Amino acid sequence: METDRPDQTESPIITKRKYVQAEIGFNREKLTNGTSWITPTSLLKYGISKKIEVRVITEFENFKNTITTDNKVINGLQPVQIGGKVALFEEKGLLPLTSLIFHTGIPLLSSPNFKTSNPSLNFRFTMQHTLSETVSLGYNVGAEWDGENKKPNWIYTIAPGKNFGEKWYGYIELFGEIGNGKSPEHGYDAGIAYYVSDDLKLDLSAGKGLSRYAFDNYIAIGFSFRLPI
Repeated sequence: METDRPDQTESPIITKRKYVQAEIGFNREKLTNGTSWITPTSLLKYGISKKIEVRVITEFENFKNTITTDNKVINGLQPVQIGGKVALFEEKGLLPLTSLIFHTGIPLLSSPNFKTSNPSLNFRFTMQHTLSETVSLGYNVGAEWDGENKKPNWIYTIAPGKNFGEKWYGYIELFGEIGNGKSPEHGYDAGIAYYVSDDLKLDLSAGKGLSRYAFDNYIAIGFSFRLPI
């Protein structure tokens, strides 16, 4: 079972046909203006064919603003994102395994605190090279629109990963975003995952911001599983 958790780099591999796959996480992120808890974040995927999967992302956020005197807390559902993944190229020589992921955030499917004026769009090309039997290199490039600003954030990730035996996986990663009239935000993270079985996976990750306006740090735990339908 291949998952998009726990790193920021999404996998180009399509969910197995006629399987539902759930990837659930619990994140704590410290920002310059407060602390955000995502409890939980959920990615549900269904494999339609060998080349197409449909995707639904939900995130329940609790944000505490720590730079105001009242320590205001905002919580609720972020706009539900509906989208898919399409396989584009098989790995061949220097050509990486490549897929396209895209989502639309629906303002009506959100709490009032997080409702956007317009649908929020995002896409990314997900790519992966096999470097050896146990080592791979994944990377993404794409763009995100927040539903308020017409200018996109351009995003990138790069994550070498390694399998340790049949049960363990580890990675390190560099990622960030540039654009939308904001200062660049860059960060790094690392994580591990344990395969309980072919259909159940546990993960733990943590990261730290590198640039002035990036997040301060985050930690996340999660699990993923799949079921035939």
